[in-house]
Amino acid sequence: MRTLINKNDTDYTGNTKTTNTKIHTRRNTMDFETLKQSSSNFDKLTKAIEANLNPEDKQNNKSKYQDDRFWKPELDKTGNGFAVIRFLPAPTGEDLPWQRVWSHAFQDVGGWYIENSLTTLGHKDPVSEENTRLWNTGLDSDKEIARKRKRKLSYYSNILVVSDPKHPENEGKVFLYKFGKKIFDKITEAMQPAFEDEAAINPFDFWKGANFKLKIRKVDGYWNYDKSEFESVSALAENDDKIKSVWSTQHALKPFLAADNFKTYEELKEKLHRVLSGARKTESVEAADLPPQPNGSAKSMNDSPAASDDDDTMSYFSKLAEDE
Repeated sequence: MRTLINKNDTDYTGNTKTTNTKIHTRRNTMDFETLKQSSSNFDKLTKAIEANLNPEDKQNNKSKYQDDRFWKPELDKTGNGFAVIRFLPAPTGEDLPWQRVWSHAFQDVGGWYIENSLTTLGHKDPVSEENTRLWNTGLDSDKEIARKRKRKLSYYSNILVVSDPKHPENEGKVFLYKFGKKIFDKITEAMQPAFEDEAAINPFDFWKGANFKLKIRKVDGYWNYDKSEFESVSALAENDDKIKSVWSTQHALKPFLAADNFKTYEELKEKLHRVLSGARKTESVEAADLPPQPNGSAKSMNDSPAASDDDDTMSYFSKLAEDE
């Protein structure tokens, strides 16, 4: 009987074959060189920024447990927070350095409804349909209900934690970072400055990007990022070996749009009925993850007037809990 030997296994001489390993290493090197030469595709990202300014498109959120891949800033006793982070380029095999996810989060007689919206994937969603119906009645009372149930937007990106005074053990490590519209607006302003004397930068570029000084204040119970800003343009590290080690530890972003992160239309419709009718209690607010950011306005309640575009997901969740 002849024994088949995997090219990465030890052969009959006792030597380990490394053909596949060499090919894999060579491909990684080629991918990294391509990344460096492309400068993170600034033009492509600029177009994506522009597309993002039109909120009528496709858009996830799931985590009812602590996910160690994520980094979250922590406030001090005065309600302020500070950290320095670096947004990273798109992971290998992906086009954009962020993913957008829409969700709904509200409470009614049957408990909490905190679910990803199927509009993230460009599909119809029962909450959006109900909100549109309420909005189109023209009644102020119905519009107010619809506002409270509107979609909220989150972004997911890879970051390098440069400085984390509250948790210095995080410094130098790559994490996923979930953020809302206010911080994405800062990114947009950096890539598309409003004034002619300001140079556009790509915050996601390893070599020509910039660190982001995250400054958080508690204002009326919400996390406020107005004082946050990008530093001057600089390389992430002094040599490419360090940059390459960061690049190789980034997390995939496409899985946030995977089907298993979304319930079906029928499941969401049934849950919405339970929450609105009180047929059965849903999960408590503590058991659910925080909803993403609100969004702008239009005829459909997917795009109804936002009550507060500035709400951080964490502070928004805290406020919901305090209102119980």
